[in-house]
This record gives sequence, structure tokens and C-alpha cells, in this order.
Amino acid sequence: MSWPENADGDAFRRLEANGFDFSSTCAIDFNVDFEAWPPSKDALAWLEEEYGPIAVHEPEENFGGYVSFTIRAKVTYELVMSTQEATSAAMAAYDGVCESWGVLH
Repeated sequence: MSWPENADGDAFRRLEANGFDFSSTCAIDFNVDFEAWPPSKDALAWLEEEYGPIAVHEPEENFGGYVSFTIRAKVTYELVMSTQEATSAAMAAYDGVCESWGVLH
């Protein structure tokens, strides 16, 4: 398969190199980072309404806090990009951005 030369494309190439099965449905985890902590209750409510259960990860000594959610689907570049773009657009008003994702395999 061919993916763009960017961080997301690199992630897809790593998955492919490790023998990931792109034809199966799996849990895709997305992270939302916020400039200010804690995130707004409105932002959390939107994420939960849009994606179901969310997890709030409090800041630690060397890491900022973030919010995560999971989508069960086949991993496609289009799905990852559209989810990150839609989430980032909705979270922009709350100084949030969705730029990271991953799957466990």
C-alpha cells in the first residue's frame, strides 16, 4: 500500500512492516491534547457524545494530560485522518488538538 510521506503515513508503514492485518476490525485509540489543563467540561461532553466512553489522563511529572477515546473499525488512512481532523476542528475552541493515534496488535 502507499501512504503519504508524513507521520501518519509512517505509522501505517510501520504497521504494515510488522504484519498488521488491515482487513480486521480493531480498537483504534485516539488522543486529544489540550493547551490548558484541565480540559473544559464542554469539550469532554462533546468527545463523549461523539465517541462514547472517554478516558481522562491526568498530567504526570514529564507528560501533559490528555483525553483518549477508542473507535472499533478497520484501520484506514482515511478513517484516521478524518477522525483527527473532525476532532481537532471541534476541539479548537477549547485549545485542543487530536494528532496522535495507535492500535495494539
